[in-house]
Amino acid sequence: MAGLYLHIPFCKSRCSYCGFYSTTRTALRQRYVDALCRELCLRADYLDEPIHTVYLGGGTPSQLTPGQLRQLFSCIDTSQATEVTMECNPDDVTPSFAGVLAQLPVNRVSMGAQTFSNERLRFLHRRHTAIQVTQAVESLRRAGIGNISIDLIYGFPGETLQEWHHDIDAALGLDVEHLSAYALSYEEGTPLYQMLQSGTIAETDEELSLQMYSDLIDRLSQAGYEHYEISNFARRTPIGTPSLRSRHNSSYWNQTPYLGLGAAAHSYDRRSRQWNTADLDQYINGIEAEQPVVEREILDDDTRYNDLIMTALRTRDGLNLELLSTGHRDYCLQQAQRFIDSGLLTLHAERLALTRRGLFVSNMVMSEMMKV
Repeated sequence: MAGLYLHIPFCKSRCSYCGFYSTTRTALRQRYVDALCRELCLRADYLDEPIHTVYLGGGTPSQLTPGQLRQLFSCIDTSQATEVTMECNPDDVTPSFAGVLAQLPVNRVSMGAQTFSNERLRFLHRRHTAIQVTQAVESLRRAGIGNISIDLIYGFPGETLQEWHHDIDAALGLDVEHLSAYALSYEEGTPLYQMLQSGTIAETDEELSLQMYSDLIDRLSQAGYEHYEISNFARRTPIGTPSLRSRHNSSYWNQTPYLGLGAAAHSYDRRSRQWNTADLDQYINGIEAEQPVVEREILDDDTRYNDLIMTALRTRDGLNLELLSTGHRDYCLQQAQRFIDSGLLTLHAERLALTRRGLFVSNMVMSEMMKV
């Protein structure tokens, strides 16, 4: 199986925390969609496996018009795709827009709720309000979309544990199939980072942030969600029924090949990584001239090992040691032993995984496991 990612960089406005490549130049949407379809043709031979997952990310894919979305999907072979996800902004998901999605191959929607506090939404420069998240979920349900994921952010400056609990409870009240939650990050070059550097705001205390994460894990587990990756939770399903884990995102964590289309999109074919230019004009002009502007990195054995450490150890399933060469397996176990002894890692049936305690220091553990 393989994945297909399409980056839709257009946004009506920029959020203060976002470090992803995006633009408000919506006048270029049609040329960009044309370029995406053309790039797919130019790179049709990149993957030698059928596409099983499709993901439209951004930016804000829901800023494309219904006609542009139909054009995109007319270029994509989704006949073997088991999961087709589209990111949407809650205020874009009107009943009519939800109806458009239901007519497309889209069977999963991911929305950035972020918080159910209108004050904190304004702080992030988000366009939607808290009530619009609920309305969007209701519109999607009425349109027949049965797999919905929402994103949450915790650790806002001045946020209390009680306020975070309110956000978790509000999210659980939506009864969605999937939840992702991330600590607020301060990406260099963003307005939020500048506010931090100027002293206008202060980061949340580390102890409080860890408590927020711990409470998140407990509350979602009690509510019937499986904590299958550091930041991701899927509603548990009966044995013998399909999992509600994000299949596309899981491909990034288990070394599944994927093709990335669009400005700043990355691709991976097990032998190399390549990425398109993070410049809208360069991307469009290059595709129109059939000379894509890309960079490429050939992966050596140590890089592939490091990639596995950084991805597989994020997941509940952990790292399958049988995927490693004898040399890398021996090195991995040697590095891991002190973390096993201290209760941060567990080893069972050739799988190395983080423990509950290990999740809280995962970056340190993974960096110590890598080859330098």
